[in-house]
Amino acid sequence: MTTPYSTTTAAASAPATPPARFLLLGDSHAACVGRAAEAAGLPFQGGPVGSGRDFLGAFFDPDGPDVVFRDAEAQRLYRRFLDALGAPSLDRLTVPLVCTFGLSAHTIATRENWAVHRDARGAYDPGFLGGDLFAALVRAMAGGALAFYEHAVGLGLRVLALMPPQRVPAMSDPAVFFAAQRVLRAELAARGVEIVDLRARVTDRSGLQRPAFSAADDPIHGNLAFGRLLVADLLDRGL
Repeated sequence: MTTPYSTTTAAASAPATPPARFLLLGDSHAACVGRAAEAAGLPFQGGPVGSGRDFLGAFFDPDGPDVVFRDAEAQRLYRRFLDALGAPSLDRLTVPLVCTFGLSAHTIATRENWAVHRDARGAYDPGFLGGDLFAALVRAMAGGALAFYEHAVGLGLRVLALMPPQRVPAMSDPAVFFAAQRVLRAELAARGVEIVDLRARVTDRSGLQRPAFSAADDPIHGNLAFGRLLVADLLDRGL
């Protein structure tokens, strides 16, 4: 279930709320950002519109100055968010776009995806995870998300991508998780996307997310404290 947020919409009898500071679109990793922004009274529009794996492959179609999500519920939420912002199409958005699409690296790192590249001992060839073949595979797996970012930047939007919580569930290969993030980060930066990367502030020596910034009830998400750090970083960037 997705959890949209709508802090810019007020009842007719209520005092007018300040204009939204950003549009938030993403998977479930966007939820802690929405909760933190709401708790801080920061006006924004948007929220999760699907799960992480929904936004790796081809999940949208370009429509001139806009996009059309292939999933009906995602499209309904997207149009609701734009309508609340008074934007008839994506190119008419007047606030930055904050996004988590394609950054659920634990999905890309699912162990079964990479079994063919491991030897009998379960090891990868030296240099594989830093090589061109691996990078090409990651780009292909996250092709839909990369295309979305490229389209949004091409429309003249300021686009910020949030690096995900550094949490690797048992189904995922940690080495692939970290290597895939390096590829994705470089690909987004090359497309003109601003990267919000708090890894140095929220991880331990292993590179994994510290419990203080991790949701206690699942193995992949960040908690409200993590969301607050992300929101603070967005504010530091002028949002």
